[in-house]
Amino acid sequence: METITESPVDGGSRSPARGRAAVLAVAATTFSVVTTEMLPVGLLSPLGDALGVSEGRAGLAVTLPGVVAALTAPLLPTLAGRTDRRTLLVALVLLLAAADLASALAPGFGVLLAARLVVGVCIGGVWAVAAGLAPRLVRAEAVARSTAVIFSGIAVASVVGVPAGALAGELAGWRWGFGAVGLLALVVAGLLAALLPPLPPDPAARRSRALDLLRVPAVRTGLALVLLLVTGHFAAYTYVRPVLERVDGVGAGAVSGLLLLYGVAGVAGNFVAGAVRGPRRALLLIAGLLTLSLGALAVSSRSAYASVALLALWGLAYGGVSVTTQTWLLRAAPKAPEAASSLFTAVFNAAIALGAAVGGGVVDGVGVVGVLVVGAGLGAAGAVVCALPGVRRVCPHPAPSRNSPRERTVVGWSRSSPRP
Repeated sequence: METITESPVDGGSRSPARGRAAVLAVAATTFSVVTTEMLPVGLLSPLGDALGVSEGRAGLAVTLPGVVAALTAPLLPTLAGRTDRRTLLVALVLLLAAADLASALAPGFGVLLAARLVVGVCIGGVWAVAAGLAPRLVRAEAVARSTAVIFSGIAVASVVGVPAGALAGELAGWRWGFGAVGLLALVVAGLLAALLPPLPPDPAARRSRALDLLRVPAVRTGLALVLLLVTGHFAAYTYVRPVLERVDGVGAGAVSGLLLLYGVAGVAGNFVAGAVRGPRRALLLIAGLLTLSLGALAVSSRSAYASVALLALWGLAYGGVSVTTQTWLLRAAPKAPEAASSLFTAVFNAAIALGAAVGGGVVDGVGVVGVLVVGAGLGAAGAVVCALPGVRRVCPHPAPSRNSPRERTVVGWSRSSPRP
């Protein structure tokens, strides 16, 4: 197997306080990116009404950035060459701010989609770099916790970003939601410039190295799980607003509050999953809960109490997907974190786009309950994959201690290591 050289790691030489501050700046970046990416979810109905498009077509505002991010993520680290990753992140977040402000001023749906295309470039680039930064910012014993903090930006965006966008749409119009996240991105760019250390490029992040990782069974399995679980989630979540609006007793004004509940549950799920030892077990549980919550919500989608409880369970389950799958891939390719992160970002965003596109077709064809059924079915497929004996054998294990005599490879552990 080809040797992949270690990426530059300076976490061990940094003070804990400076490392934590840098991790929080990266978490703010992921929060800003995910809030921008998911903002149309909370504004889907008013945005579609204002621009004269159906809810299914308005979902393209989520689909397009996902497609572009999937194409950008594996390429941008290579195209960036020797550019310092701190400089690259700051530039991408400033571009994100410009795209958000352009979305707020868009005179028509076509202009909005053009701005969202630029958002996709920023999403792909930010995640390809940021997702694997924890080992370069903190000491080894803090990497797992810091990775969970970085990925908490996803869950906190669900708690604050998407509901706040929905609330802004209800109070002042959907354009103010995009304008607010644009101003937020400007603040985050300043934090990155002030708090991140110099980050030389990862020499293992060349596109050819990323493609080499596809030969590793653990990497392929992890990416397959990302595709199934994220596609299933976004087939339903992109259209969660019309799903909630059809529940008896839930009006348009209550949607932002329910999305806040979903997000709080997602934050809890992120940190619970980040503490679980063994990503296969965590993903098996997550897939099972996604299947249960979405399937039951499809059956009881008119009951207010049942829908609220199932929405919280959905948030709890999905909150752990990002950190658990990223942990899987970083353990599967411990010597090429940026290359692994670029593959993760590409597949993750392709799954977002695929889920939003499939969900849009289902919504326009058979109605909103159909997207819940599709999401439950893909969650069940993910649970089946996790339970396969072959997956149990290739699942990556925690990194060995410094005193361990076992040999670590690009896969993470040799076949002789104990199973999770």
